Amino acid sequence: MTVEAALRAIAGFFVMLSVALGVFVHPYWFYFTAFVGLNLFQSAFSGWCPMMTILRKAGLQG
Repeated sequence: MTVEAALRAIAGFFVMLSVALGVFVHPYWFYFTAFVGLNLFQSAFSGWCPMMTILRKAGLQG
């Protein structure tokens, strides 16, 4: 799996998880959804995402 594919999978998982937690546990979880979205937005312009650094250190190539 490439870094980009793993990043998309993790971001999608975090969004779905935080929406579910926001609906079923507490609405403050929607702040985490917003954080993930803002991070994806800034990475579209900067080309850098903190999770990509983590994934590369974990050994993923791409």
